[in-house]
Amino acid sequence: MQKRIIGPGESGQRLDKYLARLLKEAPKSFLYKMLRKKNIVLNDHKADGSEKLAVGDTVTLWLADETIAKFSGPAPKVPKTHLPGARILYEDSHLMILDKPAGILSQKAEAEDISMNEILIGELRSRGEVTDESLRTLKPSVCNRLDRNTSGIITAGRTQDGLRFLSDGFKNRRFKKYYLTLVRGTISEAVSISGWLRKDEKTNQVTIKDEPAHGSDRIETAFTPLAHGHGYTLLKVHLITGRTHQIRAHLASIGHPVAGDMKYGDPETNAFFRQNFRLRRQFLHASLLVLSGRIDPSHDYEGCVIYSKPPRDLTDVLQGLGMKIPDLKDFQAGEEI
Repeated sequence: MQKRIIGPGESGQRLDKYLARLLKEAPKSFLYKMLRKKNIVLNDHKADGSEKLAVGDTVTLWLADETIAKFSGPAPKVPKTHLPGARILYEDSHLMILDKPAGILSQKAEAEDISMNEILIGELRSRGEVTDESLRTLKPSVCNRLDRNTSGIITAGRTQDGLRFLSDGFKNRRFKKYYLTLVRGTISEAVSISGWLRKDEKTNQVTIKDEPAHGSDRIETAFTPLAHGHGYTLLKVHLITGRTHQIRAHLASIGHPVAGDMKYGDPETNAFFRQNFRLRRQFLHASLLVLSGRIDPSHDYEGCVIYSKPPRDLTDVLQGLGMKIPDLKDFQAGEEI
């Protein structure tokens, strides 16, 4: 027999979801059978699995230790190392918002990868806030993605409520996301464009069309020029929809490729920035995030604005082109552009 006390990070989820994470190798039929037979009870009472868990609830497993061990599976491996360069921009008991360096994956693609998820869990582990055991029922994780060679704001949920809040906010476009990018050519006024994006899963490359096609998704991108120099424009981009490679592919499709973009960019432009500024990645930085909504009365994020300054490799380019580095706090974050 084992008893589990529900902590702040685990509250808010259904009992059956909690059990599926705790006993991840057990068939769902087994879990529901144990609930019906009262071999698994909530606060010493029979439960059907649909109950929402609260802090302090007790889940009792009237099962042999060998059975629990069998269905628990191996404990998740907790990273023990930190990767320098990932700064914390904001955190509370539900959320952690990080500044992702270029060159780091948001989420791992291969088992041996170190991604922002591993950095997040490594940070919480160093504080003693997560353990092998706690990761069985709650795994803090990143909730939005940036391309490997895009830097800037990335969000993570530390609790089930935090994960739900972020996931719902991005899905329903309650949050506003703004980026800095440098493109070839002169753009003199604010523009909003739309189109249809289709991703080729085999090549991880997208194409943009003016009309819908099979397997395509509608996209919207808006941008405002901030500075000009030497035939290039620094843009503030409002990512209205959030599809794979959207900003890079959408701007390239209208003749304004992003500087340094090896996939959708212009080879001559990329060579210029590589030779003169040693820029070896796309000039794209997630600069500003505006949150809205709340998790509970003490965690209200309406109008909460998160800033991330562009890193040195990008500011060196701007200075070399004679452009002023924008003060992100001068952005009118809530504007529609």
